Amino acid sequence: MSSAKPMASILGTGHYAPKKILTNQDLEKIVDTSDEWIRTRTGIRERHIAERGELTSDMAVGAARQAMESASVSAEDLDAIIMATITPDMPWPSCACIVQDKLGAKRAFAMDVSAACSGFIYALSMAAAYVHAGMARRVLVLGGDKLTGIVNWKDRNTCVLFGDGAAAAVVGLPGEGHDLLSFHLGADGSAAELLCMPAGGTKLPTSAATLEAGQNFIHMAGKEVFKFAVKVMVDASDEAITKAGLRHDQIDLFIPHQANIRIIEAAAQRIELPMEKVLVNIDRYGNTSAAAVGIALDEAVRGGRLKPGQHAVLVAFGGGLTWASTVVQW
Repeated sequence: MSSAKPMASILGTGHYAPKKILTNQDLEKIVDTSDEWIRTRTGIRERHIAERGELTSDMAVGAARQAMESASVSAEDLDAIIMATITPDMPWPSCACIVQDKLGAKRAFAMDVSAACSGFIYALSMAAAYVHAGMARRVLVLGGDKLTGIVNWKDRNTCVLFGDGAAAAVVGLPGEGHDLLSFHLGADGSAAELLCMPAGGTKLPTSAATLEAGQNFIHMAGKEVFKFAVKVMVDASDEAITKAGLRHDQIDLFIPHQANIRIIEAAAQRIELPMEKVLVNIDRYGNTSAAAVGIALDEAVRGGRLKPGQHAVLVAFGGGLTWASTVVQW
């Protein structure tokens, strides 16, 4: 058992993936790549792709309804909505406000969190803090991104990596559900340009020139991000496990950010966790950014991988650069 006193608990989870699937074989037809090249380097076989009119908020609503049903919570019960995304429907207002309206959660305050792939855990930590402080009793946490809208489909090094989707969790008082035992968050802004979308902000407003230069797409320094990711996922996991008052051998399930199978395997090896304790679904989803860890968590719950009394570590890294981890007792 953990010695940590939980701040809050997860009452229910959910996720949403668009119906359209883009396989590696489909990508072979539009970019210089191959199924073998993608699988051996990333572990990805296919990814879900949002339709042209399918918005980030639409995916978030789909995930939210699942989580709310799982938690037996109605829209009127929600005190807050915190959404992690880097691809909102529009720069502002927040995607969370749009989701609030679509759900009819009129009592809830709403805001977005921009921490890229670490965003879902960032948002979970904020929800736990609001609950712990007595400022909210029921918080809807969302992570959703439509990354295919900002992918350069001519760049084989990035376009093969990403998919679309959303995840959700309802957070409530400790003891009411599955207790959140610890959090560890971090950032290193000095490495911001290693993983970013250069244009579209006040530094480089969108223009014909930025569009022509491909600066409104995802840019990633792959080798540098890989090295950072392995180290930070190990360090962040260690921090969360220690804060929870647990040992590594007490962790039943490791739920890492689904960015690259090689990163996942390297991190698990350094934490000395066998792969049978690691949840991997990157082969079916690709990297869904802020949704990735939440989708994996919901699949673990619905698939019976996470059982009552077990401990799970969720860990992610992303643009910023950012990283985040949490330990939950199911």
